Amino acid sequence: MSKGKSSPALKVIPLGGLHEIGKNTCVFEFNDEIILLDAGIAFPNEDMHGINIVLPDMTYLRENRHKIKGMIVTHGHEDHIGGIAYHLKQFEIPVIYGPRLAMALLAGKLDEAGVTNRTKLRTVAPRETVRIGESFVVEFIRNTHSIADSFTIAIHTPVGVVIHTGDFKIDHTPVDGEFFDLQRLAEHGEKGVLCLISDSTNAEVPGHTPSERSVYPNLDRVFSQASGRLLVTTFASSVHRVNMILQLAQKHNRVVAVVGRSMLNVIAHARNLGYIKCPDNLFEPLHAVQNLPDEKVLILSTGSQGETLAAMTRIANGEHRQVKIRKGDTVVFSANPIPGNTIAVVNTIDKLMIQGANVIYGRHHGIHVSGHGSQEDQKLMIALTRPKFFIPVHGEHRMLVQHSKIAQSMGIPEENTVIINNGDVVAITPESMGVTGQVPSGIELVDRNGIVHDNIVKDRQQLAEDGVVTVAAAIDWEGKLLAKPEVHLRGVVSTAERTLLQQLVIKAIDGTLRDRWTEFAKSIDSQGVDVDWVGLRTQIEGDIQRLTRRELQSRPLVIFLLQNPEEPPAKTPGRRRRSTAKVAS
Repeated sequence: MSKGKSSPALKVIPLGGLHEIGKNTCVFEFNDEIILLDAGIAFPNEDMHGINIVLPDMTYLRENRHKIKGMIVTHGHEDHIGGIAYHLKQFEIPVIYGPRLAMALLAGKLDEAGVTNRTKLRTVAPRETVRIGESFVVEFIRNTHSIADSFTIAIHTPVGVVIHTGDFKIDHTPVDGEFFDLQRLAEHGEKGVLCLISDSTNAEVPGHTPSERSVYPNLDRVFSQASGRLLVTTFASSVHRVNMILQLAQKHNRVVAVVGRSMLNVIAHARNLGYIKCPDNLFEPLHAVQNLPDEKVLILSTGSQGETLAAMTRIANGEHRQVKIRKGDTVVFSANPIPGNTIAVVNTIDKLMIQGANVIYGRHHGIHVSGHGSQEDQKLMIALTRPKFFIPVHGEHRMLVQHSKIAQSMGIPEENTVIINNGDVVAITPESMGVTGQVPSGIELVDRNGIVHDNIVKDRQQLAEDGVVTVAAAIDWEGKLLAKPEVHLRGVVSTAERTLLQQLVIKAIDGTLRDRWTEFAKSIDSQGVDVDWVGLRTQIEGDIQRLTRRELQSRPLVIFLLQNPEEPPAKTPGRRRRSTAKVAS
C-alpha cells in the first residue's frame, strides 16, 4: 500500500462499523475541520449484563470538539442515528443534515434526551448540496435500502470526491417508487471519484439482493393461511416492510394493534410524512382487540432480534401484561437475526412454540429480504463510480476481505484498497492512500442510568459467572475483632463447608491484624493513634479474595464491609485517637 505523501491530506477515521455490525460512525477531517457521518449504536452481547446499548468510544471527538463543523446522516436506522443524543450530551454539533424521516425520528430522540438546543437539524432533499465548513461540500444521492429516505453521500473535498455508499441495495422496483439515482453515481464516476467507501454487509452473498417487493406475495400467503390471531414482528424502522404488513392487514380484514414504543413512533412519523398510507380505523388499542374474533386481529410488534425488553420477547417469556400466546396463534418473524443475535432469536421462537404458537421464520419462507446489496450490486456500485481508491466498511472482517477481493476483480489494484480497523487514521491525497496512525477506539456501554464504566461491567460479569462473597467485620481501636465476622455466599458453588470457610476468613483477618496492624495504625504523640481504615479495609479485602479463590477454586466478587468505632475513648485527658478516614459498614 502506498503511504501518504505531502500534506494536506484528507483523514478518514472510522470509530465504529469495522469488523462488526452496528455503531456505524465515521469522521472526515481536513486541516482543522471535522465532519461526522452517522453515529449509531450496537446491540450488547450476552456478557454485557444490564447493558441496553453499545456506543463507540468518542474520546477523539471529545478532545477535538472545537473542530466539529457538522454532521451527515445517511438514513434513520438505529445503527446510524441511535448514538447521536448520547454524544450531544458530551459535545455540541453545530448542524446535522439528513433525510426527512431520519430527521423526524432524530428530533424525537433529541427532545426526549433534552439536548435539542445542542444542535440544529436540517432536512435535505435528493441531489441537494450543502457546504459544511470551508473544506467540505456534501451532496445527497437517493439510494434504495430497507428504510425510506436513504442516501448515498458524495463528499467534495480539497483532495477530490469521496463517495460513501451508506447502507444500500439496488432495488429496481422499490415499494415507494423512489429509485436509486444511478445516473448521478455514473456522472461522478465519469468526472472522477478519488475514493469509494462501501457497505460490505452482503459481500459473501452471490448474485443480486431481491427487491423488497418480492416479500409481499409470500407474506400474503402466510396471512391467508392463518386462522387465528396474527402476531408479526419486524424491524420497526423497516418502513417499507411495515407498510406492506399494514396493506395486507387491510386486504385480509384484520385490525392492527401496535405493540412496542419504537414501532409506534416510526409508524406515526412515516404516516405524517406520507411513507405509510392507511386509514385511521385500521388501528385499534391493544385492549380493544381482546374482544374481537381472533381471525380479525393482527398484532404488530417489536422484538424481531430477541431484544430483552422488546415486546415479542416479553410475550414469549409470558411477561407481557396484555398479550398471552394461545393455541392457534400464528407468529411471523419478518426479519433475519443480525450476527450475534441468533441465540436470542432462536430462544424466543422456541418459547413461542412451546406455548402453542405456529411460528413462521427462516429464509425458506421468503418473508424477509436484506436491505444490503449482494456481490453483483456491489460490483455495479464500483463499476458506476470507478474509484481510484477503495475502502470496505460496515461489516465483519470476513465481509471486508471479500469486498476487497470484489473490488480487485473490478480492476482496482490491491495496493489501492485497504482493510482498516475502528480508530485507524486513513490519509488520502490525490496520489496516495495509507494508514498513518490510530486514535482511541473501543466501546462505551450504556444502561438505563447512563454510561457504565469498565469496572462496573467487570463486577457484573464476575457476579454472573462466580457469585459474590460478602464478609462483614467490626474492629476496635486496638486492632481486635469485636465479634465473629459474618460471611455470606450468593451464587457461589462451593465444595468447602461454609463453617470451614468462615473459620478460614476469621483466621485470615486475625493474621492481617496481628502482622500488619502497625502499618495502618500510627502513634501520634499529641493525638493518640491515627488509623488508616481505608487502607486496612483494602488490605483485608485482598487477603480474603486470595483465600476464597484458593478454597473455592473460582473467582467470586469479594466485598469486605468494615465497621470501625466512630469515637474512641480517650487514653488520657486531652489525648484522643482519631482516624484518617471513616469506613461505613
